[in-house]
Amino acid sequence: MPAGSPSALAVPSPALVSSGALSQSLLAWYDRHARKLPWRAPPGRVADPYQVWLSEVMLQQTTVAAVGPYFRAFLDRWPTVASLAAAPLDAVLVAWAGLGYYARARNLHRCAGAVAGLPGGRFPEDEDALRALPGIGDYTAAAIAAIAFGRPAVVMDGNIERVIARLFAVAEPLPGVKPKLKALAATLTPSHRPGDYAQAAMDLGATICTPKKPACAICPWTGSCAARRLGIADSLPAKATKPPRPTRHGVAFWTLRKDGAVLVRRRPEEGLLGGMMEIPSTVWRGQPWEIGEALSAAPAATEWRPLPGLVTHGFTHFHLELTVVAGRAGRPELAKGLWCPLDGLGDQALPTVMRKVVRHALAKAY
Repeated sequence: MPAGSPSALAVPSPALVSSGALSQSLLAWYDRHARKLPWRAPPGRVADPYQVWLSEVMLQQTTVAAVGPYFRAFLDRWPTVASLAAAPLDAVLVAWAGLGYYARARNLHRCAGAVAGLPGGRFPEDEDALRALPGIGDYTAAAIAAIAFGRPAVVMDGNIERVIARLFAVAEPLPGVKPKLKALAATLTPSHRPGDYAQAAMDLGATICTPKKPACAICPWTGSCAARRLGIADSLPAKATKPPRPTRHGVAFWTLRKDGAVLVRRRPEEGLLGGMMEIPSTVWRGQPWEIGEALSAAPAATEWRPLPGLVTHGFTHFHLELTVVAGRAGRPELAKGLWCPLDGLGDQALPTVMRKVVRHALAKAY
């Protein structure tokens, strides 16, 4: 390993300040600078478990700015976990459309039903019991336990991982180093105000210890940060190189009935976009489709005409390119799917990629 590289250096510990002093200094900073978020109780107060859970599920792989309007809309429509449990799944999927990662919405509905069936219809306080609920993993269980119930759980999101990696100058790359970062974070998690401490660490990473150009001069932990002393804060946390995302291809069938209704269908419950509605399409594969070959997957017998251009969409693990073909079903009663009026498409649980297909078809087919 080259001399002088971060991993070759002796990794220092934070300055000789007790973990208690570090947590207290962060809490004091939080009391002055806490972000005001719609799901967050003021510092020193315990939050509503339902709102904590709902926000944490929404925030997975999604920004705070994007979640705000969805959170408010959900809370207006379903103010309690019991009301969410009683809602039809399709209504939840429609309200979720645009947030992505739709398995979260299905698990949200399942989890609401499970909690509604517990004694008193209340969330459990224990991390193990929370993890047993649908869609709740280690992070979400710890966040609910700490923020909603004041349990000293070790909460680790991306912001906190970055803060801990810099505080201790941990140079090993993510994701393999996650257990080490969690163990280090556990040494700092206080028994007093653990929920506020977790949110303070999140805010520190979101507003001060940012991915690029951290504002070390105003950080409450600047005197204890090993990465700052080494001059390597900008380079941490290190991340393993990701392989390039492959491109997949498909053909979507914009199928019209004589009265202008459009054919949609539900995707299988399991798998990508499970349970959502879609404009019927071929499977998505690595090789582009010839139109004649794709017709074996057509939902109706008719003449199909390709529409100009492509619909493109990025998923976490691949990039998608869809060709859209349009046709009128000669015998709509034989079509495989559900006929929906054009003005009713907004009420269908269409994921973002399918909303793109609808917009493309409306722009190119008429």
